[in-house]
Formats: sequence, structure tokens, C-alpha cells
Amino acid sequence: MTTQTLDNDQIRRLREDLLDSIDEELELALEDIAEDSHSTSQDMSRALYFRELLRLQGELVKLQDWVVANKQRVVILFEGRDAAGKGGVIKRITQRLNPRVCRVAALPAPNDREKTQWYFQRYVSHLPAAGEIVLFDRSWYNRAGVERVMGFCTDDEYEEFFRSVPEFEKMLVRSGIHLIKYWFSITDDEQHARFLGRIHDPLKQWKLSPMDLESRRRWEDYTRAKETMIERTHIQEAPWWVVQAVDKKKARLNCIAHLLEHFDYEEIPHDQISMPARVRNPDYIRHPVPNDMIVPEKY
Repeated sequence: MTTQTLDNDQIRRLREDLLDSIDEELELALEDIAEDSHSTSQDMSRALYFRELLRLQGELVKLQDWVVANKQRVVILFEGRDAAGKGGVIKRITQRLNPRVCRVAALPAPNDREKTQWYFQRYVSHLPAAGEIVLFDRSWYNRAGVERVMGFCTDDEYEEFFRSVPEFEKMLVRSGIHLIKYWFSITDDEQHARFLGRIHDPLKQWKLSPMDLESRRRWEDYTRAKETMIERTHIQEAPWWVVQAVDKKKARLNCIAHLLEHFDYEEIPHDQISMPARVRNPDYIRHPVPNDMIVPEKY
């Protein structure tokens, strides 16, 4: 990038923009402060956390540029119990990235039509094209987890899933897709504390569904289902990676650092950028905006 002389006003604006970017992360951190009060885990210092997070996010931007330049296709699955922290790490991964390159697929329960389709069909439509990264916030492994525990699939459908999913994933990998699978692991006590935090926080009560609450009662059933799932789908082409997620900040940093290690990416050089001069026409008149269209400045 070419060096340009900045005046004091431009420096001030750049500084404000940088601080606003940091404030974005601080706003997200406010969510953690309330939840951390219920946790017995010892957090790393916030200064270290923010420094490492911003560094790793810078590397994610480099990875994004490499994916686009080399027309790579990346799929990352995030699985785990309710309140395990999947959404938090997904937010931090996507926070600085281009949403046209990196997008999140969080599918709702299948509708009546989708229930009659090939099980993987509704997931296939969300797979990436060249130069794209797709993060699945829960995935086709719903069948091995919630559907199995809650009785939403038959025994035959459950067994067919385990016969099909290794071949399905091998096919994705053979086609050139980078497939990475993460399981976020938390303890019984930690999930209990996080659920209590959501119950008593009006801003987070929407995160708790009747299904989530039922999952607390069936903790052991989910444990058995998870153990079977990993045992039967941990394949060489697409292994499972377990993220220790009781400490959310460490989990985010560890997951992002591990994700980056999957790729032999490099920084992509960009053309030098210079600010073009603004064209000014003497006959140009900017018309005023009617007052009744302006949003009131309450702050």
C-alpha cells in the first residue's frame, strides 16, 4: 500500500475507527462477563486474550484471501452440547471476515418436505463454491445427536446414517473440499451454570428452547450418543477434533489457532492502493434531506 501523508483530522478518524473495531469485541465480551460470574474456571487476563484474538483474526483474514485466490472450498462443522460455546467461536471467526466469502449455515428443523428427501440433501445446498468458507453451526450430525436422543428418527434411519456419513464425507474430501469437524466439550456442572445464566438474563432467554431444557434431563443419553457418534464417524479423511470448552476464551483461541494450522496458507500480495481525487463539478448541488426523514439524534 502506498504511503500517504495524513493530516491530524485523518489520523483522528483512523484512531476512532480502530477503537470502534476494538469496541466491537468488547461488546461481545460483555456477554462473557455475566456468564463468567457463574463459572469457577480461571480466565486468562483479558489483555492477553484480546491481543491473541486480534492476532489470530489477522491470520484468518490472510487465510480468507488465500482461499479466494486459490479457489479453495472449506467446510467447518461445529458440534457440541447446548451452551458449549459454538456460537461464540463462530462469531469470533466471522467477525473480521467478508460475509461473501465466509458464511454461517445454521439450519432449522427440517420441514415436512425436507423430511421426505435424502437426509443429506438440505445440507448439500449450503456447501461452498470455489473461494468460499462455510461454517455449520450444527450439521448433519443432528441425526446422531438430538434426533437419536429425542426419538426423531427410527433405528433404521439412525443406522443408515452411520453407513452413509463416512462415504458422504469421503466424497466431499475427494472432491477437494477441506472438511474439519469440531466437538466442543463442557462438563455437566458448566452447562448447568450457563443455563442458569441464560434463564436469569432477559437478553439471553431466547437462547433456551424447550429442547435445550430437555437436554439437561437427558445428559447421560446425550453422552452415550456423542460417544457412539465419534467412535463411528472418526475417519482418517475427516477426523473429529475435541475442543476443551469450559473456559470459553481459551476454547476460542485454541480452536482458531488449530483451524489455521490445517492450511498451508500464505499472505496474498495486493495491488498498491491510492486514494483517487474526488471529482468536483461546479454545477453540482446537493439537495437537503427533509427533516421528517432524519432519524432523531437521541444520543
